[in-house]
Amino acid sequence: MTATLPPLNALRAFEAAARLESFSAAAGELFVTHGAVSKQIKQLEDWLGVPLFERSGGRVKLTEVGWRYLVQVQDGLDIIANATAQLRQPDRQRRIVINSIPTFAMFWLLPRLGEFQREHPDIELRLMTSDRDISRLDAPFDLAIRRGPGDWPGHVSKPFLEERELPLCAPSLLERLPIHTPQDLAQHTLLQADTRPTAWQRWLTLAGVPELKPAATQQFGHFYLALRAAMNGLGVVLGPLPMMQAELDAGTLVAPLQEPSVVVRGYCWITPRAATHDPTIHVLTRWLEQQASHTGLSGTATP
Repeated sequence: MTATLPPLNALRAFEAAARLESFSAAAGELFVTHGAVSKQIKQLEDWLGVPLFERSGGRVKLTEVGWRYLVQVQDGLDIIANATAQLRQPDRQRRIVINSIPTFAMFWLLPRLGEFQREHPDIELRLMTSDRDISRLDAPFDLAIRRGPGDWPGHVSKPFLEERELPLCAPSLLERLPIHTPQDLAQHTLLQADTRPTAWQRWLTLAGVPELKPAATQQFGHFYLALRAAMNGLGVVLGPLPMMQAELDAGTLVAPLQEPSVVVRGYCWITPRAATHDPTIHVLTRWLEQQASHTGLSGTATP
């Protein structure tokens, strides 16, 4: 095996330079000189027999071969780092960093995390929220939750929770302005979010009233604000099920119309490919799937 491995210091230099898109920045991260990084990468290119970077006017850019190699090198280094961390800290509580979409975290994940902690007291969960694509996150994560399926190179993902949309509102609003047909929405304020800009138009078209003009509309920057506004009686929101099922069961929200129930993109768990070897991550992904099993989840893990 040793004979087929490239120089490991050169791999570290390549990974840092490719990730930072700069030999100088890589040198600063690795506490070596710019010349040392350049020499190590040239050594790696000579060993491989292919150019990994295009060099032009002091700037560097990965070649297509370099991009493919980077993904595999990062996976390998992640596996080594993960194995080392577990070996050095075998008795410490395992921490998993979850990065979730805010609305999903607030209405679906958080109410269930207490059960997970009771079942697995040796696993500490750290929950972070973001709407960003995982490639643009500032902090590392062990498991992310995003709507999908999507294209996440270097990661494994699997759909685990389906989603469908129905108009939802507070019971007090329905008492004042009943909704028996889609046409009755013309009396109401429709609540919408920047993150789901076409949701209402899609639903109204499928309901057979694409030209319906509501009494008013109210826009929110985040979807969870639109949902909260609906709970407070400010209007009708196109709400996601089963995410809002607890609010329906509690009577905080009601669904005056049962059709059309529009199936939209569901939710996927996503984890770095190297982390799939971690039994703790497997425990969490299995738990997510079990929690969602009553909704008819589908899909298989994809790279």
